[in-house]
This record gives sequence, C-alpha cells and structure tokens, in this order.
Amino acid sequence: MADQSIEVTHSLLERLFGDEVNGANVRLWDGSYWPTDRPSQATLVLKHPGALRAMFLAGTQVALAEAYLFDDFDVEGDMEALLDVASAVPERISALGTRLELARHLLRLPSDPIQRPVAVGPPQLRGRQHSTERDRQAISYHYDVSNDFYQLFLDRRMVYSCAYFETPENDLDTAQERKLDHICRKLRLQPGQRLLDIGCGWGGLLIHAVRNYGVDATGITLSSKQKELANERIHEAGLADRARVLLQDYREADESQPYDALVSVGMFEHVGRDLLPTYFAKALSLVRPQGVFLNHGIARGGRDISIKSRGKSFSQTYVFPDGDLVPIHTTLETAEGAGWEVRDVESLREHYALTLRHWVRRLEEHHEEALRHVQEPTYRVWRLFMAGSAQGFASEHHNLYQTLLVRPDERGRSGLPLTRADWYREAMPVSEPASQA
Repeated sequence: MADQSIEVTHSLLERLFGDEVNGANVRLWDGSYWPTDRPSQATLVLKHPGALRAMFLAGTQVALAEAYLFDDFDVEGDMEALLDVASAVPERISALGTRLELARHLLRLPSDPIQRPVAVGPPQLRGRQHSTERDRQAISYHYDVSNDFYQLFLDRRMVYSCAYFETPENDLDTAQERKLDHICRKLRLQPGQRLLDIGCGWGGLLIHAVRNYGVDATGITLSSKQKELANERIHEAGLADRARVLLQDYREADESQPYDALVSVGMFEHVGRDLLPTYFAKALSLVRPQGVFLNHGIARGGRDISIKSRGKSFSQTYVFPDGDLVPIHTTLETAEGAGWEVRDVESLREHYALTLRHWVRRLEEHHEEALRHVQEPTYRVWRLFMAGSAQGFASEHHNLYQTLLVRPDERGRSGLPLTRADWYREAMPVSEPASQA
C-alpha cells in the first residue's frame, strides 16, 4: 500500500504541477523527494500518504488551506515562492474532465483523518451581515488574537497596514514612519486641527500626527485590545490631553463637532460593498466644508476581477470574516455619489508586497515565541495569509490605493492648493509644548 501511495502521489504531482516546479520541490512522508532533491527556495512537505487527498479532493481554497493549518502538509523555506509555483495549479484542473480524473486518482490515496484542535476554527458570527454587532464580532475575531502576537512581526509602532518604501532596502520601521508622514502630508495637517482616525488600530498614526503636526486626534476601533493598548501608549507618550481612542463603530461617531480631516487606514476592507454608500455619507457628515478624507484600502486587482472561485476564500473564512474587496472604480464612484470630490489616487501595490514580506520573515523568525500566545494553526493562518497576500500584490491580483477626497463648500471651493508640491517639501517639525519636552 505504501508503494502504491508513493506511485499515485508522484503521478498526481506531475498532473498538478507539470513543469512548473522551478524554485520548489516536494518531500514525501518517507523522506524521498520529487522531482529532485536539489536545494530549492521552498519545499512542500507531505506529512502522510493521504496528504494530497486532504489538500485537493474537496476542490476548494478553504480545504487546501485547512490541510496546511492542521498539518497534512508543511512548507519549508519561502512560502511565497511555493505559492507562486502553485498559482498555475487551478488552471490545470479547471476543466471538468481533468477535475473528475483528478478526483479518481485522489480517491486511490488513503484517508488519514487527523486530530483537529477544538479551539481553532472559523468564527461563528451571529446577526445580519455588517450590522454593528456582527462587525464587532468579526473585528474581535481578527484583531483581538493577542497584542503580544502582533508585536512579534509588526514595526515598533505596531502599524498594521502597508508601509511606504523609498527603496526596497528600507527597514520596516523606516518605511512605516515614512507612510505615516506621507498620510499626514496628504491631509495637510496643521497645528490645532481636529483629526478623526476611523479604524485606528494601536494608535500609531494618532501619536505621529499629534507629535509632528500638532493636531488634536481621536481614534475609533471595534477592538477592545487595540483600544486598551493604544490609550496606554498615548498616556505613556504624554499626549492624553490631545489624543484618545474610543471603542466605537464608524456609524456611531459624533457629528456635532465636524473634524478638519478624516483618515481611514486598513479599515475600508471591512465595510462591505452594500454599506459603501453609508460609509462615505457618514464620513461626509463628520467633516467641515473643505475638510479632507484620506481613504487607504485594499482593492481587487485587475487580474483578480475576472476570477471565479468555489465557495468562500481562505481569507474570508479564517482571516477577515465578512471582508469584502471591491475594484477601485466602485470606491470612487460611490464616494462621488455621496458628495465627495476625488482629488488624488495613488497605488501602493508594490509597497504592500514589500511590507508583507517583512511581516512574514519576522513572524517566521519568532515562531517559537508566537506559540506562547497562539496555537500552531493560528500561527499558520497568519503565515499563509501574509505570504499569500504578498504573492497576490506582486502578481496584481490585489492592489492598495490611497484616495484623497475633499468636501467642497457650498460654492464648490475645495480650499486645496493647485499642485501637490507641498507634499514633498521638507517639513518643519512642530514644537512640542514645554510639558511634553
């Protein structure tokens, strides 16, 4: 039976990968290799004779991901490189005849049920999709994993969004600081202005904007752990009189005192296509005339729009429940329909691939420490998600856009300068009050 399983596995690997194995190889459960044992960027490790059956029989992205999460297989080396090689597999088995033939061969392999950790699995969300209460559950599932866990792979400010690289050699702390400054410059923040950060994370942007641009800043988040740590950091920085984080949904934000500027970084993906008009209308109600809004979010890339997959994606199931990516044209059209004027759109696609590679490397380097905070399957969720996202951004299946919007006044005046030149001039530091020195 063992010899038959090896023979069937070799045959299946040839069908699945063909000649597309440059930079990767496969190690079987008996220690043998396919197609060669030469050193490679990545090695797919099949843990038992039924591994390929567990990976491919269901024919869904979630089943394939779960085979990794629960150790039917592992990946040694560069996971992004392996995912790049594997990206051609769905096309090879998309034809009905090929799929049926593949299933016939997979069923020749043994079914090796393995023990699944009871506490690890998709969230059981309750209520209407994108209701305030259900959004709280979805956000808590992702962001309340463990502050200590996130600290292992994020930069020192814990900025959980795309960084901004001057060169690929920039370290992560430098690139994230540059991103925060890039956002503040786009918003043209001035001392004394009021800033609202929708989905503020652990407060990195708030602290940067208060310290360097002299604003008064409020952040809102649905994650209790983010709120707790963000306010702790604000207090430690001596900025509690000018910055604070509230546990609040964007739909609950107070409109009575309009802000000068809004920013939303990495929260937009949670809104949902059907709620986009509500999101942009609410944002408009939160700023004064000539107020600005920088919306920073992931979009479906050009190569992803025409792709149809079976069932929910791995990300929708295990990473961002109820997450919804839309093309940039949908975002812009909806924003304009709500009364915003689009002033600038910048793609940071390559920047996000670079950011994610930093995160994956740092997470892998802290594997053992991560297991003090989460179970192995949870560690694997983040490793797979971030490596897969890096591959998705690099291959244009995803994109990341910063969109600058303005609310014109009743006479159509934006109040903005004619060019972007001020974004790139050397900024003068804001003097801290004596009590903060």
